[in-house]
Amino acid sequence: MTGLGKAIGTGDDWLDWLAGDKFTGDGARGAADNLAAGNDARVVGFGPSEVNGYPGYWAKVQSNGTVGDSVIPGTESKHATAEATAVIEPRCDVAPSADPAKVVEFDCDGGDSFDFDPDDFEVGDLPDPSVLFSVHLAD
Repeated sequence: MTGLGKAIGTGDDWLDWLAGDKFTGDGARGAADNLAAGNDARVVGFGPSEVNGYPGYWAKVQSNGTVGDSVIPGTESKHATAEATAVIEPRCDVAPSADPAKVVEFDCDGGDSFDFDPDDFEVGDLPDPSVLFSVHLAD
């Protein structure tokens, strides 16, 4: 959201942020590390991805602990692994004719509507990221 906040009012491409075209991934790896740590695991692979034209990030995690005692011989020292891809999908629509140099109105899923005036904008004017974008697992 920092990138979107900095882009509004500084050029004509800030509307691309609302379409999901300008994500840089800042914070994505840290979020994956935190989620894995909260599940007693660690990230062992990470990178950008794209699903159905939307940006995303894939992660591979490995459990910190081993399987331990099991009825299956030879698995005692094995670590569980999992892979997933999270996709960032815009939840708001902007009219194709919108002029980024003027007040831009947009409607979001759930009935929320907003307008940004690039000449009178402060980062605090941005709604919560969950209003603008949906993040979900693709696989």
